[in-house]
Amino acid sequence: MTDAPEYTPPKVWTWVKANGGRFANINRPIAGPTHEKELPVGKHPLQLYSLGTPNGVKVTVMLEELLARGHKGAEYDAWLIRISEGDQFGSGFVAVNPNSKIPALMDRSGPKPIRVFESGAILMHLAEKFGEFLPTETAARAETLSWLFWQMGSAPYLGGGFGHFYAYAPTKQEYPIDRFAMEVKRQLDVLDRRLAESEYLAGPDYTIADIAVWPWYGGLVKGWSYGAAEFLSVHEYKNVLRWADQIHARPAVKRGRMVNRMVGEPEGQLRERHDASDFETKTQDKVEAAT
Repeated sequence: MTDAPEYTPPKVWTWVKANGGRFANINRPIAGPTHEKELPVGKHPLQLYSLGTPNGVKVTVMLEELLARGHKGAEYDAWLIRISEGDQFGSGFVAVNPNSKIPALMDRSGPKPIRVFESGAILMHLAEKFGEFLPTETAARAETLSWLFWQMGSAPYLGGGFGHFYAYAPTKQEYPIDRFAMEVKRQLDVLDRRLAESEYLAGPDYTIADIAVWPWYGGLVKGWSYGAAEFLSVHEYKNVLRWADQIHARPAVKRGRMVNRMVGEPEGQLRERHDASDFETKTQDKVEAAT
């Protein structure tokens, strides 16, 4: 690996779209919609607009877990937002999430629709709405929320930092890869030490903290993220591996990971979900076989 030529920042930064690499079409330095496009609305109280990235998977896992616990009010429509095509910049999506990032939720169960954006906020909203996966006892609640917000603050180092420079940047550069690999390994060590003393992140019970952290760090140690498992020596983090496998074995997690998914084997992709039966009848392999 060789260093790129030394870069001297200009006095005033200007946006050069060509420098965006793989994500040049989905990132820009201004907010707001680029085009008029209303969002579809399905039959269920909860309308999710998302994509099967780690942040999107958090919410679909949460919804499937709530349904598995018998909460019929957690039925949802999951609409696919194709960020590579700019769906997140449509006027309807921006009205739900002014930050133009997935996931975004519209809760239409009450007299007035409620928008919720940011995956951590969506998890908290659903946990409080249905009284699940967020302890009410003060100390346990504080521990759960601490790990939830740890993930929200740490994931940019994993995804926006390490993942970008290791897997997606137009050129491989030693300094940023080295810098972010060090931080990701420190984060894995934080998790491993915690999971050496506790079955789940917040204690003996599975909570929204686990649901938030698993798609990011569980996916990393399972070898699903960035092809970096060997590079990061994830075998060293035995407690994280145990926890990742334990959560992956949950049927609701397996279902949630399929929703709004566009990569991997076609039988593991349910690009839109509008009914529980869709897992049996509308996975991408069946859609392709019918066309």
